[in-house]
Amino acid sequence: MTVTRRFSVGQFAIAVAAMAVVVVASNYLVQFPVQGHLGALNLADLLTWGAFTYPAAFLVTDLTNRKFGPNPARLVVAVGFVLAVALSILLSTPRIAAASGTAFLVAQLLDVTVFNRLRRLSWWKAPFASSLIGSVIDTILFFSIAFSGAFAVLLGYYDAFAVETAPLLGVFAAEVPRWISWAVGDFSVKILVAVFLLAPYRILLGLLVPMPKGAAA
Repeated sequence: MTVTRRFSVGQFAIAVAAMAVVVVASNYLVQFPVQGHLGALNLADLLTWGAFTYPAAFLVTDLTNRKFGPNPARLVVAVGFVLAVALSILLSTPRIAAASGTAFLVAQLLDVTVFNRLRRLSWWKAPFASSLIGSVIDTILFFSIAFSGAFAVLLGYYDAFAVETAPLLGVFAAEVPRWISWAVGDFSVKILVAVFLLAPYRILLGLLVPMPKGAAA
């Protein structure tokens, strides 16, 4: 069922601003591997700081969707996408900006669709399932476009370190380009953060303007 509720210019501005901050921060932080070790794992081989901030984009989209419906959520995604890409060009390479914009738009719009289909289930199922599916698509699109050698000719930027081969996750015998290990590590963190964000999602949902009586959740 499609749900659409009116929301004020102020609420729209807050949602767009929150989305832009999350994506711009993630675009910048994804360039920096996490330095440290977790047992035998060298975190720099599989994880960037952007993995910790990007899942908040799904939180913004899902809260907007829950309270106002899929159409306002898509509008927030669209405006946030334009602002984030424009700003990220100033903070990162054009290739990172292109990868981030493509992955963001596809994953967030998919998140809106999945969330809307599951919105009548338990409060946590829609945000978790939509974030999970969206994170899969986002990770595949972002890391392949941003770092894969196959896109270097089209996008004009080549990260030699990212395409160097190394043991998968730094511990397995299989040799793969470093960006694949980054993608695996990034996705793992996204899912952990998505679970962690269920609590603030529930709290923030309760603090939003109450829905009209009889309206679908």
